[in-house]
Amino acid sequence: MAAVVFGLGGFGVTAFGIAPLMPDASEIPQRWVTESVQTDDLSAQITALSDQNISLWQGDTSRGGETAESLLRRLGVNDPKAAAFIRSDSTARRLLQGRGKMLQARIADDGSLLELVARYPAETAELAKTHFSRMTVSRLGATWSVKVEQARLEAQIRMSSGVIRSSLFAATDEARLPDAVAMQIAEIFATDIDFHRELRKGDTFSVVYEALSADGEPVSWNEGAGRVLAAEFVNARKPHHALLFEGSATERPAYYGLDGMSRRRAFLASPMEFSRVTSGFAARFHPILKTWRKHLGVDYAAPIGTPVRSVGEGVVDFAGWQNGYGKVVEIRHSNERTTLYAHLNDMHVRKGERVSQGQHIGDVGVTGWTTGPHLHFEFRVAGEHQDPLILAKASEQQQLDPNARAAFAQRAQTLQAKLDIAESMAGVRIRAE
Repeated sequence: MAAVVFGLGGFGVTAFGIAPLMPDASEIPQRWVTESVQTDDLSAQITALSDQNISLWQGDTSRGGETAESLLRRLGVNDPKAAAFIRSDSTARRLLQGRGKMLQARIADDGSLLELVARYPAETAELAKTHFSRMTVSRLGATWSVKVEQARLEAQIRMSSGVIRSSLFAATDEARLPDAVAMQIAEIFATDIDFHRELRKGDTFSVVYEALSADGEPVSWNEGAGRVLAAEFVNARKPHHALLFEGSATERPAYYGLDGMSRRRAFLASPMEFSRVTSGFAARFHPILKTWRKHLGVDYAAPIGTPVRSVGEGVVDFAGWQNGYGKVVEIRHSNERTTLYAHLNDMHVRKGERVSQGQHIGDVGVTGWTTGPHLHFEFRVAGEHQDPLILAKASEQQQLDPNARAAFAQRAQTLQAKLDIAESMAGVRIRAE
């Protein structure tokens, strides 16, 4: 205790020795400086504004089950005649149907409606990929009119980055990425990263993608998310890259790594877009037979009706009922390889039909011997069962056409620069050591 007291006392002496070196604030001279500032005469501008008919724009999004009055009220409009027109006109009444329409109202200084513009997806799913519907309700004197037209969506380039703290979709939500972009990221890197078993806390991603806008306003519906142009995913400190590139006018755009190797392999990593593996390729306790048996495939848990796709190009060898497997589709691929999809609820292909990679061949079900809805997936080589998760990563890759390498290098340099900007903006730049 004596040592502690002595030590504290030493600190007290030290503090006492330092403090007097600082000047006493009460002794510092102070001086007030006053300077007049001349302002411009605003009276002329105020008078000019008061003489004009001022209108304001107010924006919001439509909600389901609301009335014309409640919709206009949320936009700051007080106009019974406008509400009556929206209720009575069959075209204008579409404003009250559904939800998610982007609304903009131009309001007079007395609260009456001058013009109301609504933007929403085009009438057909195919047209909605490139266009949107624009409805304009306007007033000319005492007469109201409504017009609906189709306008082209405009593509804007956006960048974003994020850090994995719990799951991929939690991180993309935090980065405010559209769900469609998040799904593309999962698909692009699915053959390199198992997002259920290999994701690590601290993994990072950066993405450059197209965002579609309607009259300069980012669209709020899901179809508004465009293509991923470039992406980087750092998993366990190992970076994976993907750049969208169109080799020639006759080729479909595809994703390539920085080395010019296509990210598209002969087989997809999963027969579903995003799912949860419940049983891997290993011995397990059979839930129905109550015995330990070798599991010759992979089980994916998913709700009934979830689309199932072919992992590769091939020909349907079998489509029908197969004992405990229930409804089954079996596809023959090149080099003596076959895949099997079991417990389906519906089948969308027939025996002898040629299918392409990613084609919708059926839906998840509970047919056959099963305790719940899931897909049982098998991969065989020359009749021998193999682990599908390993074969997907080991399947052959396509290489970039040598004649396109110069154009690819230029494209890669541009997109990589954008990825670097995205990383630096988010402060998540992590490189492999």
